Amino acid sequence: MSIEISEQELVRRQSLDKIREMGIDPYPAEGFDVNASSAQIAGEYSPEKNNFQDVRIAGRIMSRRIMGSASFFELQDEQGRIQVYVRRDDICPANDEEKKTYNTLFKKLLDIGDIVGVKGYAFTTQTGELSVHARELKLLSKSVRPLPIVKEKDGQVYDAFTDPEKRYRERYVDLVVNPQVRDVFVKRTKLVGSMREFLNALGLLEVETPILQPLYGGAAARPFKTHHNTLDMTLYLRIANELYLKRLIVGGFSGVYEFAKDFRNEGMDRFHNPEFTQMEVYVAYKDYKWMMNTVEAMVEKVAVDLHGSAEVQVGENLISFKRPWKRFTMFEAIEHFTGVDVSGMDEAALRETAEKLGVETDSSMGKGKLIDEIFGECCEAKLIQPTFITDYPIEMSPLAKKHRDNPELVERFEAICNGKEICNAYSELNDPIDQRHRFEEQLLLAKRGDEEAMLLDEDFLRAIEYGMPPTAGLGIGVDRLCMIMTGVPSVQDVLFFPQMRHEKKTVKDEPEAYAAIGVPTEWIPVVQKMGYLTVEAMRKASPGKLFNDLCGMNKKHKLGLANPTADEVKKWVEVQAS
Repeated sequence: MSIEISEQELVRRQSLDKIREMGIDPYPAEGFDVNASSAQIAGEYSPEKNNFQDVRIAGRIMSRRIMGSASFFELQDEQGRIQVYVRRDDICPANDEEKKTYNTLFKKLLDIGDIVGVKGYAFTTQTGELSVHARELKLLSKSVRPLPIVKEKDGQVYDAFTDPEKRYRERYVDLVVNPQVRDVFVKRTKLVGSMREFLNALGLLEVETPILQPLYGGAAARPFKTHHNTLDMTLYLRIANELYLKRLIVGGFSGVYEFAKDFRNEGMDRFHNPEFTQMEVYVAYKDYKWMMNTVEAMVEKVAVDLHGSAEVQVGENLISFKRPWKRFTMFEAIEHFTGVDVSGMDEAALRETAEKLGVETDSSMGKGKLIDEIFGECCEAKLIQPTFITDYPIEMSPLAKKHRDNPELVERFEAICNGKEICNAYSELNDPIDQRHRFEEQLLLAKRGDEEAMLLDEDFLRAIEYGMPPTAGLGIGVDRLCMIMTGVPSVQDVLFFPQMRHEKKTVKDEPEAYAAIGVPTEWIPVVQKMGYLTVEAMRKASPGKLFNDLCGMNKKHKLGLANPTADEVKKWVEVQAS
């Protein structure tokens, strides 16, 4: 018999077998007609009205108080928890003379984590606790793996499921045992809905563009690369959808937007996930000043829709999204926070200034990259209240239009909030000759070793050669905005299933290694179940304790194996020691 499972899992599987022996299907095919939720009952029940007299509610058993002929358990559904009162004579059908439904199924074979359906009525107990009195109890799904149950006693919390590695990897468990986590994702959905409502009210069209692209573009980033077998061609997961959306503006749409999944093959930290959500919008006959006003209005609306106020508490900072937001040009921001005016510096002077400011540089960085690094290291983290940074050097923005008053700058802004960029926007470059020249400059940067430099996209150039109207474009990071609006410290907290490294597997020896020191084949899985996953681990075991534990395991789990002798177990350990 193989017992490569925990003791609790083994007990639950044995309960599963017994449930089936009772003629009960632990995973019934038919549905359970739910007509109420825990929150609905809690919010609307009235003893005077005596409502909720035909309640059908379903969820997980999260705690139990087993007594004699009556017991209580706590049921958790999507909305919260409610107490359920179970009386033996109420839930046992007339043909259940031995009362097995209560005495065996409920008291002995059901566990915390099992999903059940309850039919009954709402009432208030003598201690004043709102409950559902069960007339019928139905098992809907037997849980064979125990939940990590959080316990609380005297204000102290025990066994909390807080390890980020476990929470992000097993989000399904996180949502069950830390139900407050759900609120973040409910707010995320409301956030997207609020943005969509705002954009639709402007008369913009929601569209979809390709995720698999023959050329990646629209941002400075490294792509994920794949291969299409039928077409026998290399494709890339998009790093942005900008160039496709601008093609639609060329095609005659006055305004389009897309909530896009983008992918960037870069580092991971609490602000970056390789797969992320970006909302990009492009509106014809508008410029970046119009887009700044639009962003202010939209984000303020989102804050009010989610919180009922334009003010949001994020950690120690109370952030106000009420318009108007503060505005700096990039050069003004650098001078404000460093005391250095970099606006007239060439590449050598910028590199020297960066070094004096403690900003790391490398030989692949041109003027734009150096200015960006100085701003990122010296300014960005200090911008807590939402602030627009405008008018970037032309080297930093190959897709933005030259500034109307200064050809060395472009009409671009980023919104910075809580020390991080949440959006990026341009007056879009629609001069095809200038755009080709900018792409060619990017190719030169790539030759210098800049892995994030943009490719030259001939089809996009062809599109704007047909003529693209003046256009304002915006990309806003939905994940970043959601972090701020929900007050969580990591992007992983706003993604149901963030990207994770490979799960570490427990290393254990092959059965042959145990057989080589004399362990009988049938005892090998038992030895490993007891925690001796390698033969080396057995070397450190006390022969006497190992012998007693093996015999105890055999008896407790009714394995039916012939117990080894104490001398045999001693030889296993001694053989390894020699």
